[in-house]
Amino acid sequence: MIERGEGQPAWPPQGGTRWSDVGPDHATTPDGLRLRTREWPAKGAARARILLVHGIAEHSGRYARTASLLAMTGFDVAAFDLRGFGESGGRRAYVDRWDDYLDDVEGRLAALRDGLPVVLMGHSMGALIALTYALDDRPAPDLLVLNAPALSTGTPAHLRLVAPLLSRVTPRLRIATPLRAEQISSDSNTQRAYLADPLLVPFTTARLGAELLAAGTRAQARIHALRVPTLVTHGSADTLVPTACTEPLGAIACVERRVYPGLRHETLNEPQGPQIVAGIAAWIGGHLARQEDADPRT
Repeated sequence: MIERGEGQPAWPPQGGTRWSDVGPDHATTPDGLRLRTREWPAKGAARARILLVHGIAEHSGRYARTASLLAMTGFDVAAFDLRGFGESGGRRAYVDRWDDYLDDVEGRLAALRDGLPVVLMGHSMGALIALTYALDDRPAPDLLVLNAPALSTGTPAHLRLVAPLLSRVTPRLRIATPLRAEQISSDSNTQRAYLADPLLVPFTTARLGAELLAAGTRAQARIHALRVPTLVTHGSADTLVPTACTEPLGAIACVERRVYPGLRHETLNEPQGPQIVAGIAAWIGGHLARQEDADPRT
């Protein structure tokens, strides 16, 4: 198994109980991990702030095109590498508990709040993180954008059964991620860039796998409690998170679900990506306008 993340050390805990911004491109979590952060300022006056949460194996730098396009339409965009991924600290592809991700999202959202509306946007595992955050008892975002949220995956039934046991007995066990570049996008340049990216982590761990599966199960059981206006986008040719996984979301009153024919897992990185981003920007703008009209103070 090729383990590209093998040589990336875990950042040692530094103590402390509060978030600390340690520079223009890093922040420190309450438990002492340093997270890589990125920002794309809005062109002109910002209408809202968007926090992007990436998926498993990858990092926030892969969203530069999407973030730049959103910034051009008047949104401040921020992102960060999840703990254990990209240039952030932590054991590669490992998390002690799912709530660690939610704590990190809460901290980064707090850093963005300054009176403007806040949008939480995620892809795949990042979309599941965003959804479970919105369903938790935490300061809610104003809007939610979920791209192929990993409510369920193609994990074989026998692995789902043994996942909790492996998580307890050997939580750091590395398991190769069975992902092919052609599954993420039909664009050959995207595929080549994915395979050549030295920051990608081509494995998961027993603990993260179990936490991901359990989070998807909990989210499915609670999605009818969702109250945040939500846009779900999904490619019909997604073989990593089949479109059937998001059908229950489409039945919820506050959710609009869009399925794009023929597109694969990373719809934002398909050749049609800029058009999909434009649709997301228009959806956000429309909801912001309706919220402003309903606000008696405006």
